[in-house]
Amino acid sequence: MTGPGRSDRILFLLLPPVLRQWSHSIALTWLPACETGPCESSWPRRNPKLVPTVGIIANPVSARDIRRVIANATSLQITDRANIVLRVLACLKACGVGQVVMMPENGGIRQHVRRGVERSRNLGEHEFPELCYLDMTVSGTVDDTVRAADLMRQRNVDAIVVLGGDGTHRAVVSRSGDVPIAGISTGTNNAFPEHREPTITGLAVGLAVTKQVPALVAFAPNKKLIVRINDNAAEIALVDVALVTDRVVGARALWKPETFRELFVTFADPEVIGMSAIAGLLEPVKRSEPGGLHVLLAPVEEALLTLNAPIAPGYMRPIGVAGWQRLVAGKSYGPQIAAGSVALDGERELSFSERDRVKIALEEDAFRTVNVAAVMDYAARYELMRQAGLIKKKRQVS
Repeated sequence: MTGPGRSDRILFLLLPPVLRQWSHSIALTWLPACETGPCESSWPRRNPKLVPTVGIIANPVSARDIRRVIANATSLQITDRANIVLRVLACLKACGVGQVVMMPENGGIRQHVRRGVERSRNLGEHEFPELCYLDMTVSGTVDDTVRAADLMRQRNVDAIVVLGGDGTHRAVVSRSGDVPIAGISTGTNNAFPEHREPTITGLAVGLAVTKQVPALVAFAPNKKLIVRINDNAAEIALVDVALVTDRVVGARALWKPETFRELFVTFADPEVIGMSAIAGLLEPVKRSEPGGLHVLLAPVEEALLTLNAPIAPGYMRPIGVAGWQRLVAGKSYGPQIAAGSVALDGERELSFSERDRVKIALEEDAFRTVNVAAVMDYAARYELMRQAGLIKKKRQVS
């Protein structure tokens, strides 16, 4: 039997949510089944045009840098990450998402998720969508995240749920293209992914990709910073680019304020921690408003003012500020120091010398995210989660 065509897809999307879920369950009876069950199949096996498909990239090693030593940052266990995935899966299924594809990893998340799915299936609950894994080699490095995001984009998933910190989200955005992402904080500073119960994030993604919420409401544009050194490939940052005097990348994380010299941010939120907290405590800039902020930093004894800022969890330090101005999109900025290293979203990634040409620019409307708050507000206002009670139905019949 052949799969549905474009007309079938259009008719499916026009159905009310309740009928959409009913038609989805009927359709699964004639679609080709996965060969080895929901947890162990490679993707895709079913026709991805019929029902929405969501990708999940869960970083098993986020939140394990030096900030667990020099600050009071926490570490998230593998079982905690797997439980987050299970919460997201349950909400996606409840909204009518038929298939989820995950990035494979060797950290143990997959095994714990498999147990949860099998337990549900054995109890006859069937509360999770079909779960498949990308057919890719696992290296245990950030390359896995980049490769997974690239494969998901090529296969036209409707959204990607990301479990990780700022670095993980940056890696996903570098390859996700037009695919919207939804962030779940499992890293250290977590300035980019908003702190929220994963259940709500999963619910918002499900409502968005099943088109129960209009795209103009469900998805929000985001800014990013682009860094170029000479003619090398551009690097990106989702939250901040910091220039420091240390020329050795070393432990990557930034925790020595005396080395801070310059800061560029896409948004400045006084409620986050990390380098962007410095900008947020100087002049707040929303994620949704144009432009960013450019801050000149200096040793405390040479600064115009001193700012007490949380640059890591529980790690308050005096920061010397020499000045700041609004960052204009499309304009290239050069460093004020001749040599040093470039930190992207709180981690040192690049070094430069007096001979290098470094350019930093802000780009607006660079990628999309699921606007969880807007989706849930829409769901409440338009009663998407309501169902008529049994008593009311009986009264209508009588």
